[in-house]
Amino acid sequence: MSQTTSFNRVADVLARTLHAHGVRHGFGVPGGEVVTLIDALQAAGIAFHLARHETPAAIMAAGASVISATPELLVTTIGPGLANAVNGIADALQERIPLVVISGVVDRATRARYTHQVIDHAQLLRPLVKASFEIEPDSVASTVARALAIATAEPAGPVHIDLSPAVAALASPNYGGVVPPLRFVPSVAVTDPAIRRLSDRIAAVERPLIIVGFEAARGHAGPALKQLAETIEAPVLTTYKAKGVLPEDHPLSLGAAGLSPLADRVLLNLARESDLVLMIGYDPIEMRLGWLDFVEDPSKLVDITNAVSDHGMHHAGIRIAAAPRTVLQALAGSVVARKGWSGGEPAAAKSDLQGIFSTRQPWGPHAIVDLLNQMAGDDGLVTVDSGAHRILLSQKWVATKPLSLLQSAGFCTMNAALPLAIGAKVADPSRKVFAVIGDGGLEMGIGELATIRDLKLPVTIVVFQDRSLALIALKQASAGLPPAGVTLGETDFAAVARGFGGHGVNVENANAFRDELEAAGERASFTVIACRFDARAYDGAF
Repeated sequence: MSQTTSFNRVADVLARTLHAHGVRHGFGVPGGEVVTLIDALQAAGIAFHLARHETPAAIMAAGASVISATPELLVTTIGPGLANAVNGIADALQERIPLVVISGVVDRATRARYTHQVIDHAQLLRPLVKASFEIEPDSVASTVARALAIATAEPAGPVHIDLSPAVAALASPNYGGVVPPLRFVPSVAVTDPAIRRLSDRIAAVERPLIIVGFEAARGHAGPALKQLAETIEAPVLTTYKAKGVLPEDHPLSLGAAGLSPLADRVLLNLARESDLVLMIGYDPIEMRLGWLDFVEDPSKLVDITNAVSDHGMHHAGIRIAAAPRTVLQALAGSVVARKGWSGGEPAAAKSDLQGIFSTRQPWGPHAIVDLLNQMAGDDGLVTVDSGAHRILLSQKWVATKPLSLLQSAGFCTMNAALPLAIGAKVADPSRKVFAVIGDGGLEMGIGELATIRDLKLPVTIVVFQDRSLALIALKQASAGLPPAGVTLGETDFAAVARGFGGHGVNVENANAFRDELEAAGERASFTVIACRFDARAYDGAF
């Protein structure tokens, strides 16, 4: 412990409380108002990682949180520091991430008189956080524990805490933090009336369909889901963030839905033909407008989630408010094995989807996804940025494990892949991590190459370099409009990577890409592989 932490400051109690609740990583850009906090975090065993901008720092914390399954921390200074983070905090809200945001704030004694860099932090973040607090010396541990409880309650989301430098440095009247309670999730009994009623309902239908979301993936519902799906022969589709909760090489897996009109034509038709839809930990925040009221009869929809419903995308006839895994386990023990979909419609849908997203050219976005999928293997972790490449990758990618493909799927912000990869690699250094990003996204957050260098993270960064904001260009074309504001110049990303201390290479064919992926896996530093192709390769792709 450093000399500056030899006494019991308010900041120390705050940090110890965070640590007791599982927080191990803080990301941010420091300012004078948070230096005591950063010192206390490190003394408490919470590593502080310097980012180059506050929005990527928030997304780094999100990536770490998904992998660690605990809340993680964003630290900002006053005014412009917190304002810089707004996009990242909004992303945490819509991505259901229990992000703790701690910002420095001007000391109370001068706040009413002083105007330099002063804004109302709580008011700024009011639409974006579940709660906002200011730390007082006598209640620091209880306030932090309360904030964490709110952040982790379903649907999870960010909370905000203001801490002034004077309060942070005060001697605290209490030494200890608040330890979180032991948390138990009781099993749902097979004999529970809700389970009996649902089991009877399942027994009476012939075409059941299962839609799975992020909550189920985070809640380790995969094994029970697989057992239920196989017992009742129900095809399974997921949101993009729940990919792999049922291995996508399983015959009953239909892959993911979310943003592809071509996939929707197949999957929505199947949903309408079904006579029961089990929505398990499903959050429609990831879905496009085509999934509004996606079946005519809401009575055939069953919603199984612990989260409070905050949408009007659909209206379920039955809602079971419980952890998805416990409900699935009870159902798997109560339903009787049966044949479903006698007409073979799910298999036909799966075949149609495979045809739609098949690779037709030896080089281009389809081939890049195929090769990366092969090289990443079952244990690789991939993050992907927003854009045309994300939609194509999310549809083509074959995920065999949950939480192995991370993205901003609710908020769909650009410049998410690189910070997500940084956070994920920090949380689990043993994982092979690949960041997949468009050239526009990388240029938006290119400074974080310095972060990945300084943290010495051997992440492989795959750039889809089509010299275009391709998704927007496609939308302009579909509206009958000429392209405007979507053309990018050709940045030499290989040279940029070398300038930041990593390895960089430009590739234009499949063999070179495969060779570079293999070589990247042997390096101790980061690698940027810029895959160059024509944006027209996306025409009709999704």
